[in-house]
Amino acid sequence: MASYLNFAFDPELFLLNWQNTPDLTLTALYDSGAVQENSQIANLISNGSDFYTIPFYDVLGGTPVNYDGATNITATEHSGTAQNGIVYGRANAWKARDFIRDFNSGANPMQSIAAQVARFWQKQRQATLLKILDGVFGITDDETDNWDAWQLHTTNLASTTTSATDANKITETTIADTIQKAVGDNADVFSMAIMHSAIANALAKLELLEYRKYTDANGVQRPLRIADINGMAVIIDDGVPVKASSTATGEKEYTTYLFGAGAIQHASAPVQVPYETKRDELTNGGEDYLITRIRETMHPNGFSFVKPSASYTYSPTDAQLGAAANWKLVGEAKGIAMARVITNG
Repeated sequence: MASYLNFAFDPELFLLNWQNTPDLTLTALYDSGAVQENSQIANLISNGSDFYTIPFYDVLGGTPVNYDGATNITATEHSGTAQNGIVYGRANAWKARDFIRDFNSGANPMQSIAAQVARFWQKQRQATLLKILDGVFGITDDETDNWDAWQLHTTNLASTTTSATDANKITETTIADTIQKAVGDNADVFSMAIMHSAIANALAKLELLEYRKYTDANGVQRPLRIADINGMAVIIDDGVPVKASSTATGEKEYTTYLFGAGAIQHASAPVQVPYETKRDELTNGGEDYLITRIRETMHPNGFSFVKPSASYTYSPTDAQLGAAANWKLVGEAKGIAMARVITNG
């Protein structure tokens, strides 16, 4: 089939009908419920700026004394701390030539662009969220017991040798063991597992997944792409990290994330002109533009963002959001509803 200006064109076949290429990228990680809107943060960033602070109280401490009428009561002063978040801004634009519409009667590239903008930004948010997770899970050792406790939120079973065995793969106890190791008796804070389809398939073969069903208008039950394991919802999304093993020949390393609802807090910051159109009557015979801008924050509960000292320009790049050096653990690790499992399958 011939093409012109990157658009396929065959008048005998198209007959004025155009269809969008299917978008196969899921955004289940972002849409799962792990990301929660936060009105307090939205209020903090409503007047601009790129940085905000959320104070919170520490857990009460102290040691009771013997109440015997002769022992003085000692008072422990209550304390608090804060976590700092960052606002990032992003912009993107698309264009369409008039001639495409005139030459291919019935084609409407700008209409197609407008229909896909929301989906485009959802995919970008998920990519940004994955960078943030890389950063917080990789924070450097600050020589505290809390940092040691945070390391328990990662279970890495992937092989470090030239081959992978069953011990390097997910089993019927892996998720439960990971949660227990991470938070002990606070396991109820976790409510969902987000995993690659290969991991979900492995668990299904072990008959550990129970897929949810819905009943259609004809009374027929149909399975959904959401399952349950250990009382948690399982969301399947091949957008979670997967990479080739650096040691085991032919093997891949899959990351499965475990979250509690609201583990990531989101808020939108105001943008004076979030979207606008522009027309250039001269270039290429005439072009239309759609320009979009966003400012927002996605903040992992229990961490603070530390602005990098170099190359920072009032909005962090994805690389800066993913840099472990730019994140600091400030919350009690046992109360953080995030964990991950890395396996070879």
